[in-house]
Amino acid sequence: MRKNEKMSHQSNPPKTLGVAMIGYAFMGKAHSNAWRNVASYFDVPAFEQKVLVGRDAEQVAEAAAKYGWSESATDWRSVIARDDIDIVDICAPGFMHAEIAIAALEAGKHVLVEKPLANTLAEAEAMAAAAKTARIKGIQSMVGFNYRRVPALALAKDLISEGRLGQVRHVRAAYLQDWLADDQSPMTWRLDKDTAGSGALGDIASHAIDQVLFLLGDQVTDVSGRMHTFTTHRPGSKGLEEVTVDDAAWATLSLASGAIASIEVSRVATGQKNSLQLEIYGEKGTILFDLENLNELGFLDATVPVREQGFRRILVNEPEHPYIGAWWPQGHIIGWEHTFTHEIRDFLHAISLGTAPSPSFEDGLAVQRILTAIEESAAAKSALIQLANPPRTPEGA
Repeated sequence: MRKNEKMSHQSNPPKTLGVAMIGYAFMGKAHSNAWRNVASYFDVPAFEQKVLVGRDAEQVAEAAAKYGWSESATDWRSVIARDDIDIVDICAPGFMHAEIAIAALEAGKHVLVEKPLANTLAEAEAMAAAAKTARIKGIQSMVGFNYRRVPALALAKDLISEGRLGQVRHVRAAYLQDWLADDQSPMTWRLDKDTAGSGALGDIASHAIDQVLFLLGDQVTDVSGRMHTFTTHRPGSKGLEEVTVDDAAWATLSLASGAIASIEVSRVATGQKNSLQLEIYGEKGTILFDLENLNELGFLDATVPVREQGFRRILVNEPEHPYIGAWWPQGHIIGWEHTFTHEIRDFLHAISLGTAPSPSFEDGLAVQRILTAIEESAAAKSALIQLANPPRTPEGA
C-alpha cells in the first residue's frame, strides 16, 4: 500500500483471471478506467477484461469497445456461468445488486459490488451471508467504497490509529451536491425507490457513514435522523412523475467509543458539485478533509504549546504516502479516478493472497443497518433508533 511494491512470482504463475463487469454507465466508466490502467502502475495478478454486460446490445457493444473490454453481452446469468470468468464487478443499479452478487458468489466468482451494498436491509443481510459462505471456499468479495482509497484519507486513518488525535470526540461529515437543485431536472432511476432504494441517503450518505466507521474503527450504537424531498414531482416520459426518494438527509450517530458524528447530505445544495467535507475532532488534535482538494489534509496538533498551534496543510503526494509511490514524481497530484484504480489494485491483491478484502460485505451491511435506522427515525419523526450490531467478522476470516 505504501509504495509500488512487487509481489513474489511463483515458478508456476496462476492463471489469468477473467473479469466480467455488469453495468456501463457512470460507475461502469469509472471502473473500466481502473481495470484498464491498474496493471500499468501496480504489480497485480494477471487478468483480462473479458466481457461487459448491459441491457442494450448496441450501446453495451459500443461501450465495451471504448472501455477496453474484449466482448459484450446482454445476459448476465450466462456470463457468470462461463468457466473463463473469475471476477464479477457489479456496477448495475442497486435493485440488481443482491440477485447478481449472490448468484455470482454461488457460481464461485469473486465479487466487487458498488456501494451501497443493496437497496434493503434484507438484501444486504442475504448478500453478507452468501459472502461468508463463499469466503470459506476461498471466494472473495468487496463493496466499493472508493473513498477509502483516497491517499489523504488513508493517511488520516493512519494518524488516528497512531493516536495523533487521542480520543476522538466528535465528527462532522457533509456530502453536498447540486445536480437536482433545478426542479425541472428530469426523472431518473435514481429518483425511484424501487430501483434506487433511497436518494441522497443511500447515494452519498453511505460514503459519509462509511468514512466515519473506517477512520475511527468504530461502531454506531444509536441513530436519530431526518429526510426530506424538496421536489416531489419531476418531468419524465409519462409527464410529471412522482419522486419517491429523499433529496436530502440529516443524522446524528452515537458511537461505541463515546464519540458523536453528525451527517448532512444533499443533492440540491446549489453551488456544491461534489463536496465531501470531514472534520474529526480529538482531544489531542483535529483533521480536516475536503474531497474537492483531495490531495490535501488539514492537521492540527494540540499537544504543542498554544502559541505554536494552528492548522497545517499536508500535501499528500510523497512516495511515502499511501498508494502515491506508484504514480508520478513527488509533488504531482492525482485525481478522483485514481481511487478506483487503488480499489481494483487492493481487490486483486486480496484475491491473489487469499485474504479477505476490505471493506467486506459485512462492512457494507453495517452501513446498510445505519441507513435503515435513519429512515426509520425519519419516519418516526426523529425517534432514536437503537442498533444491535453483531460482532464484526475478523479480517481474513
